[in-house]
Amino acid sequence: MRTPSFMQLFELDRALLAAEAVQGLSRPNAAVSPKFFYDPLGSRLFEAITELAEYYPTRTEAAIFAGHGAAIGAAANAALGLGFSLIDLGAGNCRKAASLFAGLALSRYVAVDISADFLREALAELQPRHAQLEMVGVGLDFSSRLTLPSGLAGDAALVFYPGSSIGNFTPEAALALLRQARELSPRSALLIGVDLVKDTTVLEAAYDDELGVTAAFNLNLLRHLNGLIGSDFEPRGWRHVSFFDEAQSRIEMHLQARCDLAVRWPGGERRFAAGERIHTENSYKWRADDFAALLRDAGFTRVRRWSDDAGAYAVMLAS
Repeated sequence: MRTPSFMQLFELDRALLAAEAVQGLSRPNAAVSPKFFYDPLGSRLFEAITELAEYYPTRTEAAIFAGHGAAIGAAANAALGLGFSLIDLGAGNCRKAASLFAGLALSRYVAVDISADFLREALAELQPRHAQLEMVGVGLDFSSRLTLPSGLAGDAALVFYPGSSIGNFTPEAALALLRQARELSPRSALLIGVDLVKDTTVLEAAYDDELGVTAAFNLNLLRHLNGLIGSDFEPRGWRHVSFFDEAQSRIEMHLQARCDLAVRWPGGERRFAAGERIHTENSYKWRADDFAALLRDAGFTRVRRWSDDAGAYAVMLAS
């Protein structure tokens, strides 16, 4: 039986992260990257969000893969032939990708996440069930640049990006990432989950649930910043705000000051007036035809689509 191999291509620099956070807080309209959501507690809160009745993307995508997995696998195999690599972006526990293994003609599985160490347990559990499949864990921040060591993607690769995470990128940044995915291998295909435009009440409920789990997820960002930059945010002084901006076709999440307040950190401070906001996340929602056009702009010439009955979500194979 093979054993997984690992490579760490990204080194976390807390000083650079802290400087980025302070720079965002110091803008005229304060904003910080959604990557600051994901300290250990934030990651657990997001897992809880995926279980909420209001949060449809996770279960809808899973149902599409369950109902159309055989057709998706057959289409990928036809596009790439036998013995291609599966490049799993943001692999996490690797379960989504593993559910597709049986239908794919794979020779190598490359699990990509920001930390290769995070992938060790998942791949150690997965390898015995797929003894002949080569498995590689790669620590990489692909949101900055998606590139892999020469030869790792092989002559043919299927890039897998589920979870509608592409929505966190502006359309311009999404196009850049899709082009990089296209260039990973001489023959690259892309299997991607895309959240679609739908009734505004459904969209907004998914980001502002009755139990307040999403609010806790957003507010926990302040606790994370306190530990990272030494600030004195008091989460009770803030409230979670989210809404769908139709003109931008995106959900926006913000933290809004409940009263006039000041936040201090070593070497600086920021005063917030009551009602002033910190912009914490965008999640773009696409029309299916528009996203297919984006894929073609990225260099993919054939796009196939599978969706749920309500047309709320799409899984697309671009080759």
